[in-house]
Amino acid sequence: MTLPSHEAEAVDPRPLHVRIASDLRDEIMSGSLAAGTRLPSTTRLKDRFDASNATIQKAVQLLKEEGLAVGRAGAGVTVREIRQRTVRPAGSLAPASAGAPYPWLAEMPEGRPAARIRLLSVEQVRVTGEVADALGLPSGAPAVCRHQLITVDDEPAELVSSYYPEDVAQGTVLAEERRIRGGTPTVLRELGFPPRRAVDRLSARVATQEQYTALRLPGDLPVLRTLRTVYGDADRPVEVTVMVKAGHLYELQYAFTPEG
Repeated sequence: MTLPSHEAEAVDPRPLHVRIASDLRDEIMSGSLAAGTRLPSTTRLKDRFDASNATIQKAVQLLKEEGLAVGRAGAGVTVREIRQRTVRPAGSLAPASAGAPYPWLAEMPEGRPAARIRLLSVEQVRVTGEVADALGLPSGAPAVCRHQLITVDDEPAELVSSYYPEDVAQGTVLAEERRIRGGTPTVLRELGFPPRRAVDRLSARVATQEQYTALRLPGDLPVLRTLRTVYGDADRPVEVTVMVKAGHLYELQYAFTPEG
């Protein structure tokens, strides 16, 4: 296939070690470089990418900093056992049974990682932009925001900001600065606002300063951002949540049933 002239002339301007790390990262995340296996030797990588030893080492160091590879004494550099975690958003609206963990946490594979929610703040805010639009409120309208950080094995996994219309949350546990057992779907049901459906809008973005530091991101990798609107009876928006994860560590899995 012959590319248009403007495409044929396109080049990747990134430093060579960044480009090498990008190719290896894709092979790790796709499973072509399987978990627990060694990375190709420096000699093989030098030949493959026509790069110096120092450049290869810088590329491998990026993968280590991202948590995708680990160096072991006498064993070279290997792909970490847990490369990328799969989250199934459809399960997050289900109510948790008494004493059970929030559904997001139950998605952790085989229950191995210890997943926890850390409540950062609960405050009344003035919503604007896409959050106001999603809630069906005018810009500047008051709402309650619950700001949380989910950790897995004490490492930051997801930054979560959930917004509720004032008439839904005010005077309820949603507006109190304490954790909610079973997650908010359970509370919304108890308050008479049972979640009926949810719409997710996904995007990849450059991390904000808050996201970069809260998630301890290793470099200029994108974050995976979900804007979720939860609708109750009469298709009224009752919750809008912004969820941000490290883009190189998580994937979202959706299942669809064809219509007709």
